[in-house]
Amino acid sequence: MATGQHVGAAKPRAGGGLVVNLRDGVGLYDVDGAFSWLVTDPVPGRRGNDAAVAPDGALWAGTMRYDEAAGGGTLSRVAPDGTVASVSGPVTVSNGTGWSPDGRLMYYIDTPTRRIDVFDVDGTRVHGRRPFATVPPAQGWPDGLTVDADGCVWVAFWEGAALRRYTPDGRPDRVVELPVRRPTACAFGGPGLRDLYITTARTGLEAPHPLSGSLLVLPDAGQGLPGTPFAG
Repeated sequence: MATGQHVGAAKPRAGGGLVVNLRDGVGLYDVDGAFSWLVTDPVPGRRGNDAAVAPDGALWAGTMRYDEAAGGGTLSRVAPDGTVASVSGPVTVSNGTGWSPDGRLMYYIDTPTRRIDVFDVDGTRVHGRRPFATVPPAQGWPDGLTVDADGCVWVAFWEGAALRRYTPDGRPDRVVELPVRRPTACAFGGPGLRDLYITTARTGLEAPHPLSGSLLVLPDAGQGLPGTPFAG
């Protein structure tokens, strides 16, 4: 499926096909490959970045500027009918988003803050944003995340060559060193959702490690949660 646009994220739809976070908005692909826009909001110099589907089937879509200018990004909730609600104030590089197993907490990363934040979830609304964990500069930049069945938060660290897992109280309790400098995100899959898949980047590396840009897998890393498809 060719989009002709920068793709920030792609997620499955409940009826088949994909929902995609693109440069100029959020689009839908049907199972036969037909494309339509759900939301269009083109802003020069800005693109869609990471996105995630909430337990209620809505898409939480982030954006950022290509030049990563401070405050140039957004985080929005996109309902299945295309209704858009801005979630918080301006962000810079909107990245990892995930939910606790009971759906009562939402975790979120605006990468340049060097924090993983957490919100309380009240129906379709989030509130009470606060730091969940703060990242020392030596560990790199927090990027994508996923939440496991124990409520632990796994975070990929751009320029940190590692994944880190945080317990539900925000305590780092596991580090997985990786053979690449720039892991970007992680997600559970495979038999029983026991394996952790890790995306990595080559961009900007003058002499990339041979595995940079590969999809890595950490077998039997833990127990993942079933994903929710987009309801639109």
